[in-house]
Amino acid sequence: MTEINSLVIIPTFNAAADWPRLAPSLLASVPPERVLIIDSSSADETVDLAGAAGFQVHVIPQAAFNHGGTRQLAAELFQGADVLVFMTQDVVLAGVGEIDKLLGVFGDPNIAAVFGRQLPRPAATPIEAHARLFNYPEQSSIRTWENREQFGFKAIFISNSFAAYRREALMAVGGFPKDVIFGEDTITAAKLLLAGWKIAYAAEAQVYHSHDYTWSQDFRRYFDIGVLHAREPWLLEEFGGTGGEGSRFVRSELHYLWRNRRAHIPSALIRTALKLFGYRLGRNENKLSLRWKQKLSMHHGFWK
Repeated sequence: MTEINSLVIIPTFNAAADWPRLAPSLLASVPPERVLIIDSSSADETVDLAGAAGFQVHVIPQAAFNHGGTRQLAAELFQGADVLVFMTQDVVLAGVGEIDKLLGVFGDPNIAAVFGRQLPRPAATPIEAHARLFNYPEQSSIRTWENREQFGFKAIFISNSFAAYRREALMAVGGFPKDVIFGEDTITAAKLLLAGWKIAYAAEAQVYHSHDYTWSQDFRRYFDIGVLHAREPWLLEEFGGTGGEGSRFVRSELHYLWRNRRAHIPSALIRTALKLFGYRLGRNENKLSLRWKQKLSMHHGFWK
């Protein structure tokens, strides 16, 4: 493993079903004492499995989980690492050197964060696969404040499903926000670029990670994106709107499905309409009652 003082942090909740895919590749890549499982009081064997693997374990109440706050808690609890690597429980490393490839990017002292390429899982549907291929291309890139116009809103695209942060830079911008519906990685990436740091996309560092969302889940996910943008309007002000990127995604998706699985085009079109509707509702969440927000959101716990 690259000689960087690092710690892998994985928030978990009822991860026993994911364990046979997650743990073996992780144990082959990282010394177990350099893995921290921060568990939200799982009702299954997650904590026991993590302890048996030799990982560090910290348990929090389920109601205390927050996408930003929980990750920030982990970063503050264990301050010895220079680089913090974040993963999610449903990620599968593509090989034993993938975390090393992330860490290697920090040879550039101006890079604050790096995220790897997420490949569609082997059983991915065409719609699911296209989303990963579109958002995680084959070419690596560097994003800076100066080239934000080239990337647009994509300049602050990053995913804590497989990403690493230089602790010094992360803490210098205040760490992850502690009370967000989700998108703590996007907010932090924006703050890092504004502070003059670089963010890297390392296409050679790869994991398998994708989701077969239902129509309802797509709607709820985009409702939450709308809420994020409504509550953090400075993201759009500093890095531009998401409309252009959204249009490019739809055109790419239709082209991909036309070539690979035309029968999925009607579903893709319905999903697009639901995403747009959900996003617009989320942007206007201040006009909705708390009860309706809980019903429409994917992250019900945030509203409690």
